[in-house]
Amino acid sequence: MRGKAFRRAALWSLLLLVVISVWAAGPPVISGTQPIVLKTEALPFKPKEFYIAKVIDERKNKKAVAYLMPAPVGAAQATKAVPVDLKGGAQAAVEQYLHKSLSQNTKLRPVVMRIKELSVTESAPAKGRVEGRVVTHVQFSLQRDGETVPLIEQKGGIRYNRPAGQHDVVEPSLRQVLTESLRYFDSWINLEADKNELLAKAIKVNFDDHTFDAKDDTVYYALSRPLNWGDFLGSPTKVSQSRYAAAVFPGFAYEGKNEIKNGIIHLNLTMKVFVVKSASWARAEARDTYTLNHEQRHFDIVKLVAERFKQTIHPDSLTVADYNSIMQYKYIEAYREMNRLQEQYDNETGHGIDTAAQQRWNQKIDEELRALKVKR
Repeated sequence: MRGKAFRRAALWSLLLLVVISVWAAGPPVISGTQPIVLKTEALPFKPKEFYIAKVIDERKNKKAVAYLMPAPVGAAQATKAVPVDLKGGAQAAVEQYLHKSLSQNTKLRPVVMRIKELSVTESAPAKGRVEGRVVTHVQFSLQRDGETVPLIEQKGGIRYNRPAGQHDVVEPSLRQVLTESLRYFDSWINLEADKNELLAKAIKVNFDDHTFDAKDDTVYYALSRPLNWGDFLGSPTKVSQSRYAAAVFPGFAYEGKNEIKNGIIHLNLTMKVFVVKSASWARAEARDTYTLNHEQRHFDIVKLVAERFKQTIHPDSLTVADYNSIMQYKYIEAYREMNRLQEQYDNETGHGIDTAAQQRWNQKIDEELRALKVKR
């Protein structure tokens, strides 16, 4: 079973290197120090599995996104890049750009885009030309059940070469790397949506009962196979000091596997209610029908508790993010309830000596078995 500690997916794209040369003529941009405004445009894909709910700037250096070579003044070319930021700051600018350019269907999965790196750096190795590099590193996370679930990270970038007097290439280059990051994530989530547990949208629970009798040391609960004295294989020498006539040690457990189908986690669970023969014993003189019934009722009580436990495991009681831990907690609570009921049963019946109390418990147990549709 898988709990909150399930495997986290992490995929990395290859660094995209695109060399762009800008040779277009036209009036030069006098200064490159004005804030960069990302142009709104419809992106070339429409998300079917997610929408960007939030953008978070997690860059180590948040002073400026770009360090650009300013336009030359007269014949002199600048030798030092100057800081130029996105208008309103990286987080606000990217979030605004995505909300205007990308479809925002809030019925889909809410995704957080964390900016680890977004930078433009320029240098002027040759007179009249400027070389630039745009680098991105983003992480995509899913908002689910009040938690943020990391999905994948992506790194990318491009290079460009421009005339010293023109900055027109900078803003489109920034948009291109952002678009490629989102396109990569969109492709990944389209492939993984139906089969990746991190992206599951709901849970379905299916229980069945293990009743197979392997004729070994374990007896599994079945109405057609009640306990018999052959199931009490404990050595009498180990219990010679006991004041009881017999003892049985039943328990219950569950096991199962998960399947992801169409974005839904299917929990296929098998319940095992059992008695260990080698741990159960009975004195030879006590092996009568009345005593066997008392021990069978201990077994019945475990079955009742197991059925109650099954009723607590349903989609509304679980979360996709942490269903395994929730089931384990409910199982521990049910096991405590089992021990409490076993103790109450023995105390009230005097370990079977009080026949009237035993009859009341027989009736009580049968009524609940019928209510739970274990017994007709």
